Amino acid sequence: MNKSFSSIGIIGKRDDARVEQMALGLRDHLTERAITVLLDEQTSHQFSGWDGELCPRDALGERCDLVIVIGGDGTLLDAGRNVCDSDTPLLGINLGRLGFMVDVLPAEMLETLDEVLRGEYVREPRLMLSASVEHEDAGLGTCGPMYALNDVVIRNKESARVLEFDTFMDGDFISRHRADGIVIASPTGSTAYALSGGGPVLHPGLSALTLVPICPHTLSDRPLVVDAKHTIEVVVAPDEGMNAVFTADGQTHQTVSGGDRIVIRRSPRSLTLIHPRGYDYFNILRNKLHWGRGQREYPPTPD
Repeated sequence: MNKSFSSIGIIGKRDDARVEQMALGLRDHLTERAITVLLDEQTSHQFSGWDGELCPRDALGERCDLVIVIGGDGTLLDAGRNVCDSDTPLLGINLGRLGFMVDVLPAEMLETLDEVLRGEYVREPRLMLSASVEHEDAGLGTCGPMYALNDVVIRNKESARVLEFDTFMDGDFISRHRADGIVIASPTGSTAYALSGGGPVLHPGLSALTLVPICPHTLSDRPLVVDAKHTIEVVVAPDEGMNAVFTADGQTHQTVSGGDRIVIRRSPRSLTLIHPRGYDYFNILRNKLHWGRGQREYPPTPD
């Protein structure tokens, strides 16, 4: 039986006028059902008024049983990194363009929420990544870790130049690359930047990572899928200077120098998403990424 919720947090998309009205509607709906509602402090800064309780974003996970994210996938990615220390799941209400992970429509928000409160929902754990930088200059120590739900990207800061780097798995050499960079993606991130780079779609239930070179300067540098139990290292060529940067989910950044080693592994943290009942991952692929789109009508009629 699914868990019930007694305390719910709200995080909203930045600079979107629709968020306040929706958050107020959620607050009223939930308080009528004797559920405590906490609003993220950052979100409150864009409101004209909020007479309820506020909470720092990085503390919502500890104080709430569930966090509702009003926004797009980018808002959910940021929220996920802030709550992943706890076991608090996220429910996404889609105000974005694609909404691959935030799958509740605003018009169905309250109806879906009531179903969730009755325990009628799908709970889905998602693997996260951890990335740190080991500087060639030992005096600089190690930076990180940074956490990512989608991907870690190492790329050249100057778009007109290729980046030279080596990849390793558990200390074993994989390959030397000359490319714009590389995406190391979780199954969740396999449908994001990695997909645009020609990588495969990984089912979110897999324990796997995919390594996708970005615009490699060769015909043979192809994407690679490995078990998530392995540690991936990317070593920037010594003569690259300060020309590289690595990002986590495209939202947190760190400059790296020639000779630096970026270490990516499966994080001990994970994130749980809450989906409406009847959630179907392949239906999301078909409807939002047009996967398998052709002349055939979906869904097929059962025999």
